[in-house]
Amino acid sequence: FAAIASAALHDIFCAIWLLIYMGVRGRLGDTLAALKTRSGKAVILGALLGGPIGMTGYVIAINNIGAGYTAIIYPAVGAFLAFVFLKERMAPKQFIALLAALAGIIVMGYVSSGESELGNPILGLFGALLCVLGWGSEAVICAWGMRDDAVDNETALQIRETTSALVYAIAVLPLFGAWGFTAAVVPSLATGVVGLAALAG
Repeated sequence: FAAIASAALHDIFCAIWLLIYMGVRGRLGDTLAALKTRSGKAVILGALLGGPIGMTGYVIAINNIGAGYTAIIYPAVGAFLAFVFLKERMAPKQFIALLAALAGIIVMGYVSSGESELGNPILGLFGALLCVLGWGSEAVICAWGMRDDAVDNETALQIRETTSALVYAIAVLPLFGAWGFTAAVVPSLATGVVGLAALAG
């Protein structure tokens, strides 16, 4: 349950941080209005792919094959999907940025490759595949839906994280029977670390 619970708590904390942030700025009305737009609905669809599917796959992979092997090249997959479906072409500076991201992932994987014990490698690879497809698809769907600028970045992020948090709470945790475990670990140092990770992210 650790992988599912940490993914759920991450997005729940993200949603809470963003609720506070947008509330302090007096922008919660903007988020509610954005939900009625095409862009808002596209962000919701992207959130379903990036949160419950992509993030759950990510933590399942970490839990089974380690952080080093889980540092997969989803930025490249996102760029490929954008090329195929959105007909986007990368400018030289974007291509250099992508290479820098990939280089960082390779270094991170090399440095941390010996830190984790392996669990179920088949389950870990399946989780990594979910992560790549979920996060790569989310990026493309959100980019397509936000072309008209009806939803700004901060509003889109709040919709994304809140949608993901609600789906985890209402569907994913009950499906895995993980609500009891999740509730039990809330008053722990590990949950505090997840909360800080959500704030940093």
